[in-house]
Amino acid sequence: MKIAIFSQHSGKYTNDILLELFSLKDKYGLEIFLEKEFVSILNEDLNSTNKFDIFSSYKDLDNSFKLMITIGGDGTLLRSIAFVKDLQIPIIGINTGRLGFLATLNKESLKPKLEKIINGEYQIENRTLLEVNVKEKTDFAFALNEITVGRKNTTSMIKIKTNLNGDFLNSYWADGLIISTPTGSTGYSLSCGGPIMSPKSQTLALTPIAPHNLNARPIIIPDDIEIELIVSGREDFHLLSLDSRIISVKNEDIIKINKAKFSIMIAHLNEDSFYKTLRNKLLWGEDKRNI
Repeated sequence: MKIAIFSQHSGKYTNDILLELFSLKDKYGLEIFLEKEFVSILNEDLNSTNKFDIFSSYKDLDNSFKLMITIGGDGTLLRSIAFVKDLQIPIIGINTGRLGFLATLNKESLKPKLEKIINGEYQIENRTLLEVNVKEKTDFAFALNEITVGRKNTTSMIKIKTNLNGDFLNSYWADGLIISTPTGSTGYSLSCGGPIMSPKSQTLALTPIAPHNLNARPIIIPDDIEIELIVSGREDFHLLSLDSRIISVKNEDIIKINKAKFSIMIAHLNEDSFYKTLRNKLLWGEDKRNI
């Protein structure tokens, strides 16, 4: 069984998790591949005493890999999709960060959980990706959480003309606009007052950031609609972010956003679910009336 492992950080938690994985290597016949940059920051003793292979890009992986494991927070898992792309490799995240809506596997009592995963005792959810088309070049024009336009080098708001399938919706006067997938609905969009969407809802949310027209509210739309944005403002450029990747875009350039032709497979243990994660992470179960 071939497993790819990706992280952006080293340290005690990360090393302990890797040692747990290496301890299962012979028992389950695992072929472990670590991402090149991740290897460069690992403890030398761990590198020298454990056998593994290295991958450095999407080209080094194929559909013979059964799993991608990320170690870190949701940001680490989001970055891992650039390695997986359309290969249909399930991704499961081990959370060493703070909240972790995507990286739901906790580092506590990890070994039995890892054994369940290796034995295929997990479920897969296909998560919608957004694809952006814009003049500026980007290595990976896809986002799992959200695509956001925002102001650059100014305290002045921007105007975001928004068309849906060619029909004019609104011109948002705001600090920015978030186009969120259901996966991203518990992230930046939620912080700006956007709705929570189930991963299976086949919807997108448009959430303005600090809108000046006070009647502008988040709106949910079907995910098969083409979204066209044209940004104007006092500066010549604005920012376009795809999850954690940011590029600068010239004002008045047309930005087209569509649902990607492929999805990302997010894995979780059979006993976990999106709604259970919501209760735990948002502390909904802490209401004393529910005890």
